[in-house]
Amino acid sequence: MIQGKSVLGIITARGGSKGFPGKNIANLAGKPLIAYTIEAGKKSKYIDRLILSSEDEDIIEVARDFGCEVPFIRPTELALDTTPGIDPVLHAIAAINEIFDFVVLLQPTSPLRISEDIDAAIEKCLISHPACVSVCEPDKSPYWMYSITEKDKMVPLLETKAYRRQDLPKVYAINGAIYVSDTEYLMKHKTFVTEDTVAYIMPKIRSIDVDSEIDLKLCELIINEKIED
Repeated sequence: MIQGKSVLGIITARGGSKGFPGKNIANLAGKPLIAYTIEAGKKSKYIDRLILSSEDEDIIEVARDFGCEVPFIRPTELALDTTPGIDPVLHAIAAINEIFDFVVLLQPTSPLRISEDIDAAIEKCLISHPACVSVCEPDKSPYWMYSITEKDKMVPLLETKAYRRQDLPKVYAINGAIYVSDTEYLMKHKTFVTEDTVAYIMPKIRSIDVDSEIDLKLCELIINEKIED
């Protein structure tokens, strides 16, 4: 709870990843990937209730082992490749028999995000903003990106007269780690990202989104290095 406002944390984790089967419970430095998100959510100063939305029995069992509440089984039609990411969140809000002032979505593919990040994003959302999402600087600036015509001609995506990285405008990308919204606002707009959404900037090292085994290996190197330090 924050300033008298209640906060619901939702972890969404389906079991049908085709590119990386079993991703959400893959071993990362001795723990399942999803465990890092559960632990960060439970350490938050403001999240009053942390729940899992999943249709997968193995994910549900692991989540319960790490102390995450599983109040329902997600319908399989909300766990398809084509399911919009917001639909399981809206379903979870409707499925629990409790009303919360704020909703926080935590995706299990961001294992390096820490509880302080979650709390800072919630605090930022509370200050007169209906929604807040976490972002980071991308590895490559879109000012250095091109589309290619049928004749292989390069066309810049964005026009700029700057040629050095230091002179390019700063840009940010949503890193997928934290989404916060006023519940009524989210139910009305059905998205965390609107013209009213503000950004919580995270460092790149905590913004890795695990989408492949290479991403998992990189996270493991970072975690092991911290342990050794």
